[in-house]
Amino acid sequence: MVRRKSSVSRLSNRRTQSSRRTEPPEGFNEIESYKSSARTNTARTPKRRFRPGVRALMEIRKFQKSTHLLIPKLAFARVVKEIIMAFIPENYRIQALALEALQEAAEMYMVQYFEDAMLCSVHARRVTLMANDMQLARRIRGHSDTINL
Repeated sequence: MVRRKSSVSRLSNRRTQSSRRTEPPEGFNEIESYKSSARTNTARTPKRRFRPGVRALMEIRKFQKSTHLLIPKLAFARVVKEIIMAFIPENYRIQALALEALQEAAEMYMVQYFEDAMLCSVHARRVTLMANDMQLARRIRGHSDTINL
């Protein structure tokens, strides 16, 4: 009668073999350098690369869908406080709701201004927004614009 190993003993053998640590190859004195070289040798999946302009279009769609403010609130509050301090030397306070309304209006103005400037650059058959496009957009808006007063 031939004696065979049970399947349980084969599984336990595999576990012990795979759980054994291999000794570092010659030339590696420190365990850390061995670990770091093992990490670099592993095959990583390549990072997803988009064609030029695709990522920008994705961001445009994302920001057009969202309704949140784009300028950080604290930074905008500091700028507003600095402007208030320039006109009123006393310690002056502003309500959070008023600050939010100011920020909403400022962001809306900036978006419209950039839209006009982009139209100027498209008219010049360019896709890159340049400083002279922004100057032209401001000039076309005329004296009725709040910034040009």
